[in-house]
Amino acid sequence: MRIVVLTGAGISAESGLATFRDAGGLWEGHSVADVATPEGFARDPDTVLAFYDERRRIAASALPNAAHHALARLEEALGDGVLVVTQNVDDLHERAGTRRLVHMHGELFRALCTRCLARTPWTGDLRNRPECPHCGARALRPDVVWFGEMPYGLDRIDDAVSACDVFVSVGTSGEVYPAAGYAALAAAHGARTVELNLAPSDPVLPFDDVRAGPATAVVPAWVDEVLAGA
Repeated sequence: MRIVVLTGAGISAESGLATFRDAGGLWEGHSVADVATPEGFARDPDTVLAFYDERRRIAASALPNAAHHALARLEEALGDGVLVVTQNVDDLHERAGTRRLVHMHGELFRALCTRCLARTPWTGDLRNRPECPHCGARALRPDVVWFGEMPYGLDRIDDAVSACDVFVSVGTSGEVYPAAGYAALAAAHGARTVELNLAPSDPVLPFDDVRAGPATAVVPAWVDEVLAGA
């Protein structure tokens, strides 16, 4: 069985990480154009770097929850048959034990050098303009995909979604492309599609099975079902 799991902000919300679009969410007090676009970074790099430095500190203090651990358990049982594609920039999947993982929107705990384009693991602040470990330029930015930039791993994701037997969407609104098109792509290739979300998303999306509830409840329950029938 080949399973692709797409995760969004909803899976990390129960670990205390605010979602981008909810009231009181991550962008409150900050325009998307100011902190999540290349143009915003060019206008005011200090604000953008400080914003992501704070996001990095908050993410470092969060802990994986039962949903993260359940998906790691699924991978441990089924091995290469499972791929997790996350829209999240935190590292909670990794800390729960998931290894076959694509961060399509980049990672808070990596820095991207705008001079040499090297990507480097990073846990400290960037606002003080540290040197790039590869070229020495003081040109580091968060390795996070901003609006208007190309997500990472699209070819790998498209291939996996097109070939999977089961596609699962966890904690994501399904509103932002290209991720919003993956359920339809999987369905077009004959996969069974499942949504595990706090509330059902747009009813026109092609899910065969929709389960509403907190990720920490519905994801472990679904994983238990899959493993019982494996």
